Amino acid sequence: MTTTRTARSGIRGRITALRDRRYGGRVRGRNRDRGQTAVEFLGMTPFIILIMLVLWECALIGYTFSLAGNAADVGARKGSGAEYGAAAACRTGALKDLPDAWRDGAVVRCDGSSPRLYETTVRLKVPVLVPGLFDLDTKIKGRAGSPKEDQRW
Repeated sequence: MTTTRTARSGIRGRITALRDRRYGGRVRGRNRDRGQTAVEFLGMTPFIILIMLVLWECALIGYTFSLAGNAADVGARKGSGAEYGAAAACRTGALKDLPDAWRDGAVVRCDGSSPRLYETTVRLKVPVLVPGLFDLDTKIKGRAGSPKEDQRW
């Protein structure tokens, strides 16, 4: 069997001819690998889903940091400006904008013992994407302070 070398086929023409001779003239081309990509994707799907779950949990941890800091800041501002019931105003302000998943396990500590600064500490538990599967039991703490306003005017 002779092969013709053209600019298009080049060395591929010889390789094809040798392969055809090895398999007894039967042409075995690209069809023998049919479905291989689907099988590989199907095998990797559980790992892809697991990686997506881990990344989503990391995003929830980052969002919890943001929520804890904001809640502490709002609570400190409300507590420092309240004329009466500063602790209640602080707690209400800290919990007001929290989503339900974070509000349930929130611990708010309001401290007005300093003569010039009203401090608030908020502890939030990171919610789990799949509650029955695992529990991280991670608590994120946010602290903030606000100067006390003078009410004597």
